[in-house]
Amino acid sequence: MESRITVCRGCCCGTERKHPEVDHERQLEVLREGLVSVRVADCLDACEVSNVVVVQPSRAARQAGARPVWVGAVLEEEAVRGVIDWVGAGGPGLAAPPAAVLERIVPAPGVRGE
Repeated sequence: MESRITVCRGCCCGTERKHPEVDHERQLEVLREGLVSVRVADCLDACEVSNVVVVQPSRAARQAGARPVWVGAVLEEEAVRGVIDWVGAGGPGLAAPPAAVLERIVPAPGVRGE
């Protein structure tokens, strides 16, 4: 099984109120067209870095120790395509994230940076 993603679409992420310049429905369409597994969550508690996407490692990568990667500020097409490309290349633990994703990686809520 390949990596899957969870897209936050709660109170802050994915709303016109916070990000009126983003076509949130189109983002979901593009992600679903490019990926096998896209889940939508109501809130992932990372509102300060919205729009948030969590990229889960594949089963093989998890068994090798890979952890989910939180990507914030997925607002532009470049970031959306970067997530798709990264998952297509194997995702966390199997492929390096493209620059458009790497610059947006954030700690999971409640996890302090090292």
